[in-house]
Amino acid sequence: MRISFSCVIGLLAQLSFTYAKLEPNYTSPSGVQVFNPSSFFNTTGPWSLMSIAGDTLYISGMRGIYPSNSTLAPVGLTRVRQAYQNMAALAEMAGSDINSCVRLVVYVTDMFRYRPMCNQVQVELWGDDPSKYPPRTIIEVDRLNDDDIVEVEGTFYMGKTTQTHCH
Repeated sequence: MRISFSCVIGLLAQLSFTYAKLEPNYTSPSGVQVFNPSSFFNTTGPWSLMSIAGDTLYISGMRGIYPSNSTLAPVGLTRVRQAYQNMAALAEMAGSDINSCVRLVVYVTDMFRYRPMCNQVQVELWGDDPSKYPPRTIIEVDRLNDDDIVEVEGTFYMGKTTQTHCH
């Protein structure tokens, strides 16, 4: 039996976060909800992991950090995959999914080396049908936090609702 990578991601996210109700750490006067889930890794500075404004979910640049122990995955495909997994897990926690991604921005420190890995992981997540790929901008930068190799940020549509999306 073959199980898809995106199916495994979804199951892991559901198993890990089923029992905890996700509550915003802060809600602005205009209703923007800011989240730093306690079951995820701690941020490395004065920023939050995600926010919801209206029907849009914004996920910060995710690195290849293991949420279980806040350590970086090994350099290469494993770290790139973990960065995307972190983004997908946060989207699931917020009540969205990768198929509701409306835009990706990917930062890499070596386009030649890491762009093919990003492409591979995106095919693992979204499948072989190019019509399902979200718009993506990939940018080579001189340096990332902690000399990391990749950051992936995503914007997701949450659907029309007036209640908190997270569960």
